[in-house]
Amino acid sequence: MSARSAGLCRLLLLPLCALLLVTGCQSDRQQQRLARLTPDALYERGQKALRAHDYGEAVRIYEALTARYPFTPQSRQARLNIIYAYYELGEKESAEDAAETFIRENPAHPRIDYAWYLTGLIDFERVPNSLERWLGVDMSQRPPEGARDAFTSLRTVVQRYPTSAYAHDARRRMIYLRNRLADFEINVAHHYEERGAWVAAAQRARQAIEQYDGAPATKEALRVLVRCYRKLDYKELEENTVKVFRENYPEDSLETSRVAGKPWWKFWGS
Repeated sequence: MSARSAGLCRLLLLPLCALLLVTGCQSDRQQQRLARLTPDALYERGQKALRAHDYGEAVRIYEALTARYPFTPQSRQARLNIIYAYYELGEKESAEDAAETFIRENPAHPRIDYAWYLTGLIDFERVPNSLERWLGVDMSQRPPEGARDAFTSLRTVVQRYPTSAYAHDARRRMIYLRNRLADFEINVAHHYEERGAWVAAAQRARQAIEQYDGAPATKEALRVLVRCYRKLDYKELEENTVKVFRENYPEDSLETSRVAGKPWWKFWGS
């Protein structure tokens, strides 16, 4: 590099260094100002940032509050609000970590249902991808990553806190996830059937029935069981399963329909 080029580089770096120095000084001064505020004042500032949808600022203020006054009621509420702020920022991992920490450290908090709900919501939004739905991808063929975790968290809201303001929405999302998970189990069962793995296929079909009772896939799960028991020569189990199928679906055939209707996962909740 020539002396002229080196000199030009130094000239270009000087303004950047100055900007970083000024930014750092401003940040230090802001932290010092926050450190002088009371818990109430800090919490109110965080709330103001949250109402203004300035989620990054809200996180910064709430973290200052929890660091300086960790055992105050304002700090506990701030930890709850941080979960939501991270969620709105799209920082799902940070939001999930904050939620898990809050649940572990505050099991008797009056708003613990909200923490569980946000945990379920974070995982729920990971499945399935909206672009994949729009493109018509068969979601029953995709591994339900995150769906089981979301189902468990939302079920916690519904079962432990049935009067929660979030229970109704949690229940609706659970139905969607139940159907999603049951459909995946049946898809795996079909995979085993195609390979003649009748025991494995029957296990997945039973799992769909036992774990996701009420899902539309229950009908097909019973059909899979009938076919598997027939192949395995379990006559009594086959007859009992046929009886259950007839009692619940008297108008339907025991043969699997290959005519696909509207995918159940489209436009959930509509």
